[in-house]
Amino acid sequence: MRALRRSGDAGQAFPIYITVVGGLLFLAFAYFAVGQAAATRSEAQTAADAAALAAAMETRDGLADEWLENVLEPDSWLDIFEGRAPLPSGCWRAHELAARNDASVDCTPDGLLGYTVVAETNDTVGDTIVPGTESQTATETATAVIDARCSFKPLPEDSAEDALPRLSCKGGEEWELEPDDLSDLPKPEDLFDVHLADS
Repeated sequence: MRALRRSGDAGQAFPIYITVVGGLLFLAFAYFAVGQAAATRSEAQTAADAAALAAAMETRDGLADEWLENVLEPDSWLDIFEGRAPLPSGCWRAHELAARNDASVDCTPDGLLGYTVVAETNDTVGDTIVPGTESQTATETATAVIDARCSFKPLPEDSAEDALPRLSCKGGEEWELEPDDLSDLPKPEDLFDVHLADS
């Protein structure tokens, strides 16, 4: 009788064992699906961040070039540092970089000194136990902004006609500009910061 009871207990435990194992497998596949979705969202965010920064850096470089071309005309400096220089959009760089990250983007200027990019992955989450993920892509947004690092004060009225203002930049950098010696001028990264906006 005892042997029969043990065999009966083992038979009752087997369905419970199968149920527990099945539940654990389901949870494992569910976690895998969540991981795949998170990885796809991460890819989309990376593509959006990189594309927005690329567009902003293109404009930063353009503004720096404008300043270099007009360095002897300080009346034009303020418009350049405030982003009012007549430059083409930097969005082409966003599209170029997004393609390298296997994504497509919608890029729009955000004011005079910024870009907002919405990136969508070309890859999908893939086949999982969650229905619909095989065709689901990820979409994320990023905004990059350009900040002028330098400021200047207008020259006194009694200054020499060809005198140039002194640039005071973040970090305590001072640029004394001499019209007859323009061999050492600030670089784009000295003149402007490019960073992602806080979300």
